[in-house]
Amino acid sequence: MTAVQIEVFLQTLIAGLLLGGLYALIGLGMTLIMGVMKIINLAHGELMMVAMYIAYWMFVLFHIDPYLSVFIATPLLFFLGVAIQKFLINPVLKVESILPENQVILTVGIGMVLASLATMFFKSDYRSTPVSYATDAFYLSDYWKSSPIELSVSVPWSISFVIAVLITAALWFFLAKTDTGKSIRATAQDLDAALLMGVNVKLMRVATFGIGAGLVGAAGCLFIPIYYLFPALGGQFTLIAFVITILGGLGSTVGAIIGGLILGVFESMTATYIGMGWAPVGRFVIFVACLIFLPGGVASLLRKKRFGK
Repeated sequence: MTAVQIEVFLQTLIAGLLLGGLYALIGLGMTLIMGVMKIINLAHGELMMVAMYIAYWMFVLFHIDPYLSVFIATPLLFFLGVAIQKFLINPVLKVESILPENQVILTVGIGMVLASLATMFFKSDYRSTPVSYATDAFYLSDYWKSSPIELSVSVPWSISFVIAVLITAALWFFLAKTDTGKSIRATAQDLDAALLMGVNVKLMRVATFGIGAGLVGAAGCLFIPIYYLFPALGGQFTLIAFVITILGGLGSTVGAIIGGLILGVFESMTATYIGMGWAPVGRFVIFVACLIFLPGGVASLLRKKRFGK
């Protein structure tokens, strides 16, 4: 490979990892909900869209930086998720229906309502937050003078990635070290055993949906400085979260992180070496390949390695 080819490959790899870190944060929210409630939240992307509008209006009305909006949008999305779970999903779970997946269908309806409300209130216009550092980048040659390769890293992408890593680390600490986090993990692993151990499963479900909504809300704030915002945006991110959930393994948080990184790198490579318009196709290809060759997702490989099978 020539120096130029190596430079393009490394630049694409860096971009893919930065994108994958944000994808992982989106996938974590859906994976948590899937692990505890055993349903796919198909309003996931629309919840992210709501958070992006919150960050957008905070920027327009009060000149609050989108990254600082994480501290506003995340709690609001948490309470919105709690309200959706408590007043919409829980009553549906109690009703016997000819369709056992009626709660999944409900999330589709919730997503449609959120997208329609956004269209009514904000129209279909594309919006953005023109922050001063939007086009800033730093270069490898500034820190490594002897490097023959010129690599640049976008400042907003880097900031978003670092914040996503910090949020992911905070989530790991919460799930691994706190009583509530351990109760959520117990509920996800074995519902009956959690009930026998005195875990309030109903409360854990409500809390989990709220945390999942809060995570995707934080992701929305991290995306708004680098993405255009419009009401129909949620659909594509619901699909991305779904692919990551399948790729990582249903209910596996570690798998979701790895799956997000894999998807980000794969999309970046597809866009660079095949074409920008092929990135969604690459997403579909990796989804189908996972279903055929790795139906258990990355989590199944991790389990095999752990138990030596």
